[in-house]
Amino acid sequence: MQHQSKQDETTYTINDLGDHQDLNLDNQNLSTLLDQIGRLADLKVLSVYKNQLTGVPEILWQLTDLEVLNLADNKFTALPEDLGNLTKLRMLDAGHNKITDLPSSLAKLVNLKFLYLSNNNLTSVEIAFEGLQALTYLNITDNQLSALPENIGSLTKLLEFRIYNNQLKSLPSSIGKLTMLRELHVMNNQLATLPETIGKMKNLKKLMLQSNQIEALPDSLCRLSNLNDLDLRFNSLTHFPESMGDLKSLRFLDLRANKLSSLPSSMANLSKLEKLDLRWNRLQRLPEWFSQLEERGCTIYT
Repeated sequence: MQHQSKQDETTYTINDLGDHQDLNLDNQNLSTLLDQIGRLADLKVLSVYKNQLTGVPEILWQLTDLEVLNLADNKFTALPEDLGNLTKLRMLDAGHNKITDLPSSLAKLVNLKFLYLSNNNLTSVEIAFEGLQALTYLNITDNQLSALPENIGSLTKLLEFRIYNNQLKSLPSSIGKLTMLRELHVMNNQLATLPETIGKMKNLKKLMLQSNQIEALPDSLCRLSNLNDLDLRFNSLTHFPESMGDLKSLRFLDLRANKLSSLPSSMANLSKLEKLDLRWNRLQRLPEWFSQLEERGCTIYT
């Protein structure tokens, strides 16, 4: 009996699917997809993760019932404008490719909730974010972004935003409009400051700013009453706002490897603080109020 080739196996799989709604072709070393995929008119989930694809048949963009499309870890350099036909799409993963530009039609994906664009070659994300009103999760990590557009503030339902390992020098003031956001991950960029509007992100619980160039924090940051995890290690902070003690929900504060020589006494009011890490700073002496934190069970590293 002759063994079928990988391509033959794929043909058989597609022809045999009938009215199935889920097609998984992950990790099969495919360099092309067959046009027969267009026969699967009821397809809702398509995953071609970890292949060798540089494109897909045009007929794919006519599968308008698709809700989940995983194109991650291939060799795409671009996504076509026809992507905008897939208006029922809830999840799009195009991470770990070589994409340099995004199609403007991406803004037509009005039902999209999860968008993964990590580990590509993006230098900008100039799309009409106003159209992505359902988006709750956005990942653009490990690209070459030096700025974010002001219209990023249109993503008013966003809950988690990951944009670490880029070249961001600043965040737009519109980021303060992301009032539903719970997690903001901006590690390993080139931020020197934070916008004053960051204090409007009233639901923020986790703010990760490790390995930037931040020298000072805006006073407004102390209005983040729900913040419980603040990571500022490996920055250039020389002082803290006096109102740091207003962060009543803060549980973890990492300040390692900054240039702090003193701390505001209001920090004694951080009643929920569980861990304070101050190693590799310039504190000449430890504040007396440290004992108050330790009595409440806070671990302090100096």
